Amino acid sequence: MSEIIDNSKDRKAKLKELILKLHAGQGEEAVRRELLQSLASIPYGEVVEVEQELIGEGLPEAEVLKLCDAHSAVLHGRVDLSGQKAVADGHPVDVLRRENAELRKVTARAREVLAGVEKGEGEIGAAVLELRLLFNLLFDVDKHYQRKEYLVFPFLEQQGITGPPKVMWGKHDEIRDLVKGGIEALQAGEMGREELLALAEILLRPALQGIDDMTVKEEEILLPMALDKLSEGDWMAISGQSAQFGFCLYDPPADWPPRAEGSRVEETGTLEAAAPAAASAVARGGNISLPSGSFTVEELLAILNTLPADMTFVDRNDKVKYFSQGAERIFQRNRAILNRDVRHCHPPASAHIVERIIEDFKSGRESRAPFWIRMGGKFIHIEYFALRNGNGEYLGTLEVSHDVERYRRLEGERRILAYGK
Repeated sequence: MSEIIDNSKDRKAKLKELILKLHAGQGEEAVRRELLQSLASIPYGEVVEVEQELIGEGLPEAEVLKLCDAHSAVLHGRVDLSGQKAVADGHPVDVLRRENAELRKVTARAREVLAGVEKGEGEIGAAVLELRLLFNLLFDVDKHYQRKEYLVFPFLEQQGITGPPKVMWGKHDEIRDLVKGGIEALQAGEMGREELLALAEILLRPALQGIDDMTVKEEEILLPMALDKLSEGDWMAISGQSAQFGFCLYDPPADWPPRAEGSRVEETGTLEAAAPAAASAVARGGNISLPSGSFTVEELLAILNTLPADMTFVDRNDKVKYFSQGAERIFQRNRAILNRDVRHCHPPASAHIVERIIEDFKSGRESRAPFWIRMGGKFIHIEYFALRNGNGEYLGTLEVSHDVERYRRLEGERRILAYGK
């Protein structure tokens, strides 16, 4: 057996070499054996650093995404967690860990049901019914992932950690698609044992494995590293906004951090987690005068939040600077995205479209980009507008999203007063 490497620089170089061997197609088992021979354990921070370096050196994020499961499987159990910080009950990291524990209970039960089907035990109809229930529970993982994507990842990006969050977001999307596909297939109608076993092989087991693997990636890599990098003020801001996304199979009973009502949260530079937005805006006060009239900040806020459309403004430097907070929001927004690069606010699968729109708007080739999609019972119209000043100089991009289903159903005319939507 070769000598165990205990030098950080050499350890990272060896880990990078092993990951690139996976990239070149070498089997996981062979790479695992080599890792066991050369590395007793790897500090969690070094795993993130190596992944970031590989992306910085030109390994495409899509390739890192493909390798994600393989190198996580190889590293599982070899990551040194001895130096990670402890957290109190109710801390965002504590909540994420407890949610993971609940997710693992559900995936374990789903595997038990599938094992029973393989052995020919019980009624297929009862198994399908229970799997429907379990996969509907598992779709709650979307809330868990959104809190990571929109609350934790922005703070990591401020620390220069951009590659690993993108890769993890890509895995989130894969898992969401698998779980959603499993739900749809289980609800499609009656099926026999062979059909259910085939579905398990194609969708159900990969979804269960994806969820379990992600809990390991979080607890061995992401969360210990985030605890090292983020300040208490960052975690307080994350905690203050978590409830708007909801929680996954777990309702945190503890209030973290415990604080007296009305006390201010430490400002982090990007988030203001103190007074409600309206009150803090009014405090800055003053009239806003425009060529066609004027209004107070309070009036402007009411106007923007009353419009039946979502609006998000991205400035000329591609940073998210504002979003409306109306009652009819289509897409989730929170203050964690403020001052965040807009490219990091979208899943990796759609990031190239955002890049193209920005490039075309800045160059002057285009000024509008409309899309429309169906989402549940809604017909969503999404349009991006290039904002320019009187000299035609690019100021930024405005995104406007609107549910137009009710307008598509209108017929004839209404000339008599009638209240309502």
